[in-house]
Amino acid sequence: MTTTSLPKAPRSRLGRAYGEELARRPSTDHPTAAARESVTLALAYQDRFLNGPAFLSEPERRTVVEDLHTVYGLLRSLPERVFGGSLTALASAVGMDPLQSALITRSARTGSLLPLGRADLYHDGTEFKLLEFNITSALGGFENADINRAMLAYPPLEEFVRRHALRYQDTLGSMVRTMYAECAAVLPADRAPVVAVVDTVDNFAVVGPRLKVLAAKLADYGVEGIACDLGEFTYPNGRPTVSGRAVDVVFRYFLPEDLTDPASAALLEPLLVAVEQGRVGLFSRLDAELYGNKGTLAMLSDERHRDLLDAAELACIDRLLPWTRYVRPRTTDRAGSPVDTLSHALAHQHELILKPTLLHGGKGIVAGWTADAAQWEREVASAMDGPFVLQRRVRPASEPFPDSAGGSQELFLNWGVYLGARGADDDGYAGGFVRGSTDPAVGVVSMASGATVGCVFHGGDH
Repeated sequence: MTTTSLPKAPRSRLGRAYGEELARRPSTDHPTAAARESVTLALAYQDRFLNGPAFLSEPERRTVVEDLHTVYGLLRSLPERVFGGSLTALASAVGMDPLQSALITRSARTGSLLPLGRADLYHDGTEFKLLEFNITSALGGFENADINRAMLAYPPLEEFVRRHALRYQDTLGSMVRTMYAECAAVLPADRAPVVAVVDTVDNFAVVGPRLKVLAAKLADYGVEGIACDLGEFTYPNGRPTVSGRAVDVVFRYFLPEDLTDPASAALLEPLLVAVEQGRVGLFSRLDAELYGNKGTLAMLSDERHRDLLDAAELACIDRLLPWTRYVRPRTTDRAGSPVDTLSHALAHQHELILKPTLLHGGKGIVAGWTADAAQWEREVASAMDGPFVLQRRVRPASEPFPDSAGGSQELFLNWGVYLGARGADDDGYAGGFVRGSTDPAVGVVSMASGATVGCVFHGGDH
């Protein structure tokens, strides 16, 4: 039997103010009309749009971005702090097989790696809690700014945003700036760079249409984009070429789980050689995936590593990261008391979620509160000593949103907050989007579980 607590009070002053304004000044226009008419957005999200945006106040935006920079720095420091500088040891600890580990540690010896990722967070009514941190170039949501622009075609929202001096960040623009910075050594000075947006052969058969949209959108940033799979490359003079065009940068969309396939690894080999020879840039390096997985978050949460962190780092972890542990037959700490991991997992089923360390898109996740006791025991026992973590359940606070009938509803949000490298006048915030559900007890608020998607505006003082 699933048990839930009462939803906490809504956190968004701007959200409440926007809802009150709509109630005072109803409009005959539909807030999602422009989004539904967009070919780009229809391909990505069909017609599953929230009837309004989410709002981040400037103070909470600054706080969460600073915390995410701290976490990113801690993740990047794990090889030195925990594994004596060994990337191979970290790769093994998070569950990568020898082939994945070899490819990733090899890639780490080339080029540079700057902050780029998407944090998935719930807000519990008091503060944000970090569920996952996807550190990779293979980020969904590159169309975020298109949702903002489409929503601004709705006059009541456009007026509200203007009056409150709200803004949005272009996620794809931030990604392109990071690509330019990482791959500066191989970019041409006298022409637009040619960038290939690349996935594996099997993946491209599914996601190819969306990657072609991404490649076409790169033209808005002075880039010639081509979407292809790894098998389409040829290597005259050792340089990757596709459709008769020599490639300057490979914009990577394949993931670690794709590299367990020997055929994909064989197609990757000449590309890695070209990167090592400085003939092409790889964005982002494969070792980004080493830090952006659930296993590394468990390492930061583990009480055995607390003495490796300073006071400010500990405060950030305690504030942002829910209790997360590898599924191991050992005694660990929970709220200051020693507990047996397995016994704790079985006794607190409805307060825990089981996650594989490396898979993406919600694959393999089991929420304890959605399973019966026998299933939960089987899943936890099967995960023991494997590449799985247990994480404390975070109950998202409700957020006020307009409904489709001109009224309002309370939704529960999974926030996607994007992080990039800091600049001279830029703290690294790279935009955001939200996925909303009416069910506070859904295992994961995601598109796969029926959520609808919305954009984020930030600004204001509260």
